[in-house]
Amino acid sequence: MTDATGRPLILVLNCGSSSIKFALFDASHTPLSRTPHWSGAIEGITGATPVFSAIDTAVEPLTLDAGQPYLSALTLLRQRIVDRLEDGRIVAVAHRVVHGGSKYFEPTRVDAGVLADLKSYVPLAPLHQPFALEAIAALLDEQPQLPQVACFDTAFHQSMPTVEKMLPLPRSAWQQGLRRYGFHGLSYAYVAQALGERYGVAARGRTIVAHLGSGASLCALQDLRSVATTMGFSALDGLMMGTRCGALDPGAVIYLMEIRKLSLEQVARMLYHESGLLGVSGISSDPRMLLQHEDDARAREALDLYVRSAVREVGALAAALNGLDMLAFTAGIGEHNAAIRERICAALGFLGIALDPSANAAHAPVISSAASKVCVVVEPTNEEWVAASAAATLIRH
Repeated sequence: MTDATGRPLILVLNCGSSSIKFALFDASHTPLSRTPHWSGAIEGITGATPVFSAIDTAVEPLTLDAGQPYLSALTLLRQRIVDRLEDGRIVAVAHRVVHGGSKYFEPTRVDAGVLADLKSYVPLAPLHQPFALEAIAALLDEQPQLPQVACFDTAFHQSMPTVEKMLPLPRSAWQQGLRRYGFHGLSYAYVAQALGERYGVAARGRTIVAHLGSGASLCALQDLRSVATTMGFSALDGLMMGTRCGALDPGAVIYLMEIRKLSLEQVARMLYHESGLLGVSGISSDPRMLLQHEDDARAREALDLYVRSAVREVGALAAALNGLDMLAFTAGIGEHNAAIRERICAALGFLGIALDPSANAAHAPVISSAASKVCVVVEPTNEEWVAASAAATLIRH
């Protein structure tokens, strides 16, 4: 994947359980351009109809090895990137790694020892961690000289005060690493920087960022630093999500295992893959689909619960911040679903939030009205650029 000459490029891989998103960034200049040289994804890897898409190509159906679909997808992606390099050469690969545990907080070059450490955190993020590590391991085996940099979603939240990191468990649990870590950190790192650039001092007060995608969380910022977040020890906590339950009474888990006799594996599958919007509605994990089926009480109730979950958590973080000056929506749903934004903000009217319907419908940068006491904005995220920039910095030093 590398060449001795040519324009230096940094490849970013964001590996999930059924998709691999990629982006190539030109590393010729500092800082890196926020627009990738090329980007795209392989999606539906474990499904019946996997596809490849990129910013300048049509969606293409793929045939993957049924026995090793993920490894097959990585091999295919590598070939597509090699074919696309032209005069470029890969000088580093940056990986979004969801969990760094209590040991890794800064971007880290991965070797065999680091990889072994990261594998021990797989139970904390089973939807993402093993797949990122599979990609790292494959490249380490094939091109050990190629720098690979792990960029951790937990890193941004290290600025949280201890009281926000602690869980109300015996002290020994803290010593064993059971604490609130927080996730979506690459997204929050980008949005915090972008808000500071766009709004200056107005963004440095009491800000809540809503990262609403298939996974979802909120982050409370003070002076653009994380001071509280909704996800905790794992990426199951906090907001109701596409297929994940969010905050749940631990007694419900005990009941499922003790009374319903579900195995650990069955409970894990329920909480990660069969809950959230999909579980409550029985229809879809995608709010766009549910909005089209609101004549069905299940879809309507799923959306109501999704909005209520977000409203409750915004209220809790506003209390932690002692007020609210700015609310920022980001990620797939946050950036593109005006109906969900409107419903959340309507229920937050008690905080003085008022939307401009036209601006919201147009996904404008500022969607609050002039009368709103809280500035409500839409800020596209760019996790890949954050990872590429971190890798560029690391390999230059």
